[in-house]
Amino acid sequence: MNVADLKIRNLVEYKNQIFTITEIFQNNAKDYFVKIENDIQSISAPADAINPIQITEEWLEEFGFSRTYSSEQRIRYERPEEFIKYDIDLSPKKIVEGLKIYGNSIRCRYIHEFQNIFSCLFGKEAFTRMQYHQ
Repeated sequence: MNVADLKIRNLVEYKNQIFTITEIFQNNAKDYFVKIENDIQSISAPADAINPIQITEEWLEEFGFSRTYSSEQRIRYERPEEFIKYDIDLSPKKIVEGLKIYGNSIRCRYIHEFQNIFSCLFGKEAFTRMQYHQ
């Protein structure tokens, strides 16, 4: 993963487990590492060894979204806040897929992108695993 895309508290995958980033740092050789933790362990790993987590229907539901519309072309999920939606495009071109905030489309496919967008727009952390998965 590109370390420039990461923030503290982003959710990532490492060795088939979900982790939260708690620290991002460089070693003396200027290689980037992340300190990551979950309920079982806390470890440091090379930043290029971690993977993004694809946004799925299960993740959307875990983050408080509910399915509100479904057709052959699209599935829509919405949060209780009326201005936040997520569309899953079932067509091969994936033209309408992504986050919708106040009617504006923002293409994001991964959980960390979703978290970063929410944080930038609303000035607070969003959708951490500890917050929703207990």
